[in-house]
Amino acid sequence: MDHFPTNWGRPRNDTWDPYATYPIHQRPQNHQPKDRFAEGVQHTQQPIVTGTSVLAIKFKDGVMMAADNLASYGSLARFRDIQRLHPVGKYTVLGAGGDMSDFQYIQSILDELIVDELAAADGHTLGPKEIHNYLAEVMYSRRSNMNPLWNSLLVGGYKDGKSFLAYVDLLGTTYTASTLATGYGAYIAQPLLRRAVEGRENELTADEARKILEDSMRVLFYRDARSLDQYQIATITADGVHITESRKLETAWSFAEGIRGYGAQTQ
Repeated sequence: MDHFPTNWGRPRNDTWDPYATYPIHQRPQNHQPKDRFAEGVQHTQQPIVTGTSVLAIKFKDGVMMAADNLASYGSLARFRDIQRLHPVGKYTVLGAGGDMSDFQYIQSILDELIVDELAAADGHTLGPKEIHNYLAEVMYSRRSNMNPLWNSLLVGGYKDGKSFLAYVDLLGTTYTASTLATGYGAYIAQPLLRRAVEGRENELTADEARKILEDSMRVLFYRDARSLDQYQIATITADGVHITESRKLETAWSFAEGIRGYGAQTQ
């Protein structure tokens, strides 16, 4: 155990020993408090509460997104009712993977942006492209205050008869595609989405798009230890934004009995 309190979370300051942890002959002469980091604002680079994958695809009438309701406290599945799909104005939904405190901060500045836009009363409204461009600038400019490895956002929307789906993170990465995924879903679910959607964006119905996302969320629940079987789906069409209540995946684990090394052994 480290018995030096000044070492807990910060580098030790050898010019200050408020708890008299040094032997008498080694105690520093200057007992005036002096913290090396007191002059600067500190931000965590090790996120505490995080969310995992967000999935999004285009279909013929708009964009559909899905995310589970889990926010993990390290390895602990701590919060099971977190909404990681956030509506922004009339035409846009923001999906977040990574640090939930950063996501809450981003929600607050976007809400302020929407209020300012309404207060202007100039007849213009912000669409998904404008929101995405704004986030790209905000995320990049504030990258030193957030953890670049734990923040990725999907922006989906529908305006003026056109679907929009884009990715943005703190490393300055921005791109658009007909299928997107964050977190572990970028490795496991993304190939499934591409196989099911690409080339069929103008043919897929809402029911087909929903089934594709549900199947992908089920695969993630089976394979991703930080995922949950409770999830929400956001649909953005010409009629506006609709986010479902929390749903529960239909799962079956009986197949595991036939896998060597899990459950009953097979010859």
